[in-house]
This record gives sequence, structure tokens and C-alpha cells, in this order.
Amino acid sequence: MLLKDIETLCSKLDLSEFIERFSRYFSRISPFYIEGDINILKQFIDEFDKVQFVPPKHISNLDDELMHIKKLGVLKLDSIFEFVKIIKYFLYLKRINVDDFKHISNWLSNINIPSEIIAIARSFDDDGNLNSGNYPKLDSLYLSISLLKNELKKSIDKIFQKDRISPYLIDRQTHLIDSKECLLLKAGFNKELDGRILERSASGYFYVFPSTLQGIYDRLDKLYNEVEIIIYEIESDITKIFFKNYAFLKYINREFDKFDCIQARVMFAKAFDYSFILPNNKGDIVLCDFSYPSLSNPIPSNIDFTKQILIVTGVNAGGKTMLLKSILSAVLLAKYLIPFKVNAQKSKIANFRNIYAVINDPQNSKNDISTFAGRMVEFKNIFSMDRLLLGIDEIELGTDANEASALYFSILNYLQNKGAKIVITTHHKQLASMMAKNPNVEFMAAIYDESSRMPTYTFLQGCIGKSYAFESAIRYGIPLNIINDAKSIYGDNLENLNELIEQTSLLQSQLKQKEDKLDRLLQSNENKNHELNDLILKQNTELNNKKIELENTYNTLLKELKSAIKTNNAKTMQQVLNKQNEILKSLPKPEINKNIKFEIGNRVQSGKNSGVVLSINNNIALVELDNGRKMKIHISMLKLGATLSHKQKQHISINSNAMHCLPSIDLHGKRVDDALEILDDYISRCLIAGYDEVLIKHGIGSGVLSKVVKEFLERHKKVRSFSDAPPQSGGFGAKIVKF
Repeated sequence: MLLKDIETLCSKLDLSEFIERFSRYFSRISPFYIEGDINILKQFIDEFDKVQFVPPKHISNLDDELMHIKKLGVLKLDSIFEFVKIIKYFLYLKRINVDDFKHISNWLSNINIPSEIIAIARSFDDDGNLNSGNYPKLDSLYLSISLLKNELKKSIDKIFQKDRISPYLIDRQTHLIDSKECLLLKAGFNKELDGRILERSASGYFYVFPSTLQGIYDRLDKLYNEVEIIIYEIESDITKIFFKNYAFLKYINREFDKFDCIQARVMFAKAFDYSFILPNNKGDIVLCDFSYPSLSNPIPSNIDFTKQILIVTGVNAGGKTMLLKSILSAVLLAKYLIPFKVNAQKSKIANFRNIYAVINDPQNSKNDISTFAGRMVEFKNIFSMDRLLLGIDEIELGTDANEASALYFSILNYLQNKGAKIVITTHHKQLASMMAKNPNVEFMAAIYDESSRMPTYTFLQGCIGKSYAFESAIRYGIPLNIINDAKSIYGDNLENLNELIEQTSLLQSQLKQKEDKLDRLLQSNENKNHELNDLILKQNTELNNKKIELENTYNTLLKELKSAIKTNNAKTMQQVLNKQNEILKSLPKPEINKNIKFEIGNRVQSGKNSGVVLSINNNIALVELDNGRKMKIHISMLKLGATLSHKQKQHISINSNAMHCLPSIDLHGKRVDDALEILDDYISRCLIAGYDEVLIKHGIGSGVLSKVVKEFLERHKKVRSFSDAPPQSGGFGAKIVKF
């Protein structure tokens, strides 16, 4: 957007005073809008918001001075000092500890100030005066001037002390006339004092410059001339150094402008507790607790403008125009990262290349243009804009209502197809009802309190509002008989139609709210299911870890006990038993997870065993395993299992019969995956049954099944050893496995 367009838009949105207040936080006059990547700028703003720093004082614009340096002109000391203020401020920033802030630290580390520029900066004090000690000749002249001024003061005091001059003195102070210190005297003074009359007072007295002071002034003038010569030499020398470092000065001046636009925003936000919103490219505008900047005591607004077109209807003087301006203002301020009052965590603002407001009446008698014609000219210009946010106040203004409805319906559809986002205010029920069929249109109604006959300046999302023209007219003093006459002319049918449109719209809004509530409940239930599944998974993992820990403890204790038995020493065995008893007592008792409720009929799993709960008594569950056996298991050792598929039920049925026979299993003819699954389950059941040795028949065939069975047995933690079976039990086609 062009600067002229931005300023015009600010005026239309009543933001000029707000922007002027914000601009006071700049150290030098700068446009409030910014150029460049606002994402990077926002990162700097966030970091500087956490850094304690003093903002810079006023600094003049130095574009003319830079041009003067480029053309080898000599700068005056006051212009040089403006550059010095920038240099001194960057030296100050470099002294601040910003190591924890990546962007600031990198930025400042890349600003390398030449040593000769630093020396110039240090030759000035904070008020722009040259520090003593850098220029001895100048220091000597200033000392001489100081001595002469003391001499001048003594001479004047000596004149005041003369008794003969006292009758002519009007006061006992000096008056500066034409840069000379004079006495205010009565007529006849020339008898006692030799001097020149420089001026007469309004009362007829004389400002007299004593002749005895002339010599001192002559010497002062000479010293001042010498000072001017030396200062010019200093200015010339500094300007030559500036010319040599012209590229750096131009760079540091530009970097200061960048910093100034950041610090102004940070300080403005801190001063008024404002928030920043970084625009996004998603197209939504959601404002939570937004306060319109131009109002002194605004009612915070909550606006959900996620669809493409927002149509605001309802009571006259109910805040519709303010709502429109609020939306456009928030987008404009966010576009240029200017903070304002809003809940930034719950708000979203889209980024638009163009923001345009059709608010004021464009009628112009000088240009012979009507309200309607003026608006058509504006729309002609709008049609060429891309990435547009458009606000139109009182869209029906200036022409026949029926024709306007059809025309603006087509215009809005055209702009919508071009991707524009549009907010309008209207009283056209016909236009509103036509647009209601568009799924990309959202309605918002200004609410009217019929009991107090006053607008509430609040809005209801999703419905078409009534204008309350008759009620508003009564509020503004129109006689009741005129209002009743107007109502009779308007007719009951149209009034009933309006109410029907509004009620239908309200019902649609309520239905939409209920649908949204139901969606939220469904989402909440889904989230809770995920949380429950995650909890089950976590507890199963903890259970497995505890099982492994207990198994390790058991194996260690068993090993110690066997060693004690081998010693055949009763005392040693008793000591080992006592020690192991203490260890067993210290083991954690089973904890019941109260979040998982087991019920009769639940399918459960304990380790690699699966089954169905038959009964539960004192946290002990009787479980019928898939192999037909029944076991009592503490519920802390159980987890909910998945429902068996038909194929799994068949496997269990087939293999459970086999496992009730001799301690052997035949895997002939099984697929590799099925065979390994059956074998794993079989070994688990054998361990539970207490078998020390089993026979596994796999056959010879192509050798594939034999190989995978061997590899499986090698990996199994509970298999102590295995070997080929004797010839009568299957030979190479079977394995004897020991646990």
C-alpha cells in the first residue's frame, strides 16, 4: 500500500490520533509503517521486550547531512553531534548483556564501528560540547574567555560600588542589549559615567554601555573569532573522517532507523500493556477481547470472521460501523506490527496486501458526482486489487433498494471469486437473504434491548438483525403519532416478514451452535480415549519392567540358595535364607491401577497368556486361559486384551487340544509365520505347566521350517538347550528342548 493510501485509510478508520500517539515513541520522525520481513522484525521485538534498555533521545533526520558529506561539504558541530548520538547509543547497546538473545546478539556483533569514529564520539560530552583535553588550543582560548568574563564582572561590580553613580541607577543588575551588558540609568548619568546609550526603555530610562568595558569586549571578540577559526578546523577534520567513512555512516544511520522502529513498538506496548499479533496467511480473522483504539472506554469485542464475507445487520446506532472499523483497524495495525489491546493468544489475523474501506459518503458537488456514482468509481478501482480486505459501510447507500440488492449481490460474488475478504454493514433484508444461501457468508447482528429501548453495542454471531428504525426514532424524540402512522403505512405483513427472517436466522444460529458443541464433545471423548490408551500402554510397560526386575531378583536369590546348599552348612543356609527373606519383604507390593476396571467376561492378558475373566474376588481374578487351563492371577498383573479374531480362535482351539496330550507339538505343514506363533505360545504354556523338557516336531522337507525353528530356539531366553531328537522320535525332523 502507498503512504497516501495508508494515511487515507487511517483517517477513515479514526486511527490518526492513535497513530500520532504511537509516533511519539520514535526518537526521530519516521513513518509508522515498515518494510521488509515482518517475521524477522517480530523476532527482534520479542527479544527486545525482554531486554532492559533506555530508549534513545531525539535524533534529527540526517539525510541532508549525509548528502553534504558526500559532496565534501563541512558539517557544523551540532550536525556532527547528531551522528555522535547515534554512535554513542550503539556503543551503549553493545555494552548490554544480550548473549541470551540470538537475533540481537548477531545483529550487534555485525556492527563494527571504526576506531576513529569512536574517538570522535568520545570527544563530545552528552550535551554536545567538546570535551576538554582533546583540543589544547581550544581549551586555552576557553580559559582566556573565562578569565575575561570574570574581569568583566569585576569591572561592572566596581561601577555599582561607586557612590556617585547610585542616584542614577534604576536597578542593580545588568541588561543584555546587542550582546553587551548595559546599566539602566536615569537622565544626567553622563556627568558621572562615560558610556554609550544603546537603547531607551519604555519608561524613558537609558540602557548605557560603560566605555570602561569596551576594551574587555574587544578582547573577548578577538578570542571568540579565534575560537570560531579553531572550531571550523575541527569541523573540517571531523568531516574529512566522516567522508572517508561515508559508507559506514550511511549504514549505521539506516540501522538506527530499523532499531528505532523496533524500540518504539516495544516501548509503546509496555506503556499501555498492548499486545502484538503476527499476521498469518490462512485468511482467518479472530479477535478476542479486542478494544477499538479510537474509543476512550471501548467495550471489548469478540469477533469470529473465518468465512469470506461477513454481513453485519441490526439496530441503527448499535455499533455496526464501529465493528467494521474494528476489523479493518486490527488488520491494518497487525500488518505493520503496531501493538493494540487484544488477547493475542486467542486471536488470529490474516495478512492482506490491500486494505480498503468504503465508509464516507463520496458525494461531491464540485465534481458533480452523486453518492451512488462515487461508490461505483470506488468499486471500479477495487476490482483490480488482489489479496484484498474490503470494508463497506451501509452498502445500500444512494440508490433503489431492489436494484441495489441485485447489483451488490453480483459485485460481492465477483469479489469473492477473486479471493477478497469482505465485511459489510447493511439494512437490506433482501440482500441479506440472497447472500444467506452462500456457504462462505457469515452474519452478525447488533443487539437491541427492547426493555430499555437502547442498543447494547454487542453482537450475535450467525443471525440477521432487525433495524429497529421506529424504536430508534422514538428514542431520538420523533412524536409517537408520527411513528404509529409510519407503522400503519409499513404494514403488518412486512413487519411479520422481517421477524420471520430474523427468527429463522436465529434458529439457524442456535442449531449451528449446538452442532459445534456436539463436535467439541465428540472431540473431547476422542481425546480421552487416546489418553486412556496411552495410560494403558504406559502401565503395561511399567508392568513388564517390574516383571523383568522380579525375575532377575528370583534368579539371583535362587543361585545364592543353590550355592548355600552345596556348602552343606546349616548355618550358612540359614543366613542366606534370612537375607533372602529380608529382600523379599522389601519388594514392592502389587499396586492396583484404579483407572482400569476389570469385569467378568473381559478378555485379559498376563504376560504371554491370554484368556477371559470368570470371577473377581479380593483383587484376585479367576482367568480361563485360551488353552483351557484356569489360573488365579492378581489383577495388578493383568491388562485388557484385544478381542480374538476368528483365525486366532481356530489356532487356540487346535493347539489347546494338542497341549493337553504328551509334552510335544507337531508343526508339520504349517506356514513359517503361523508355526512360529504357535511355537511361541506352546513354549509359554509348557513353562506354566512346569515342563522341563518337550519335543518339537518340524519335519525335514525343504529345511526352511527346520532352520527358523532352530533360530527361534536359539533366541528364546527360557530355552537352556536343544538337540536333534533320537531316530525313534523324529531324528533330524524334531528337536528335544530343555528349560
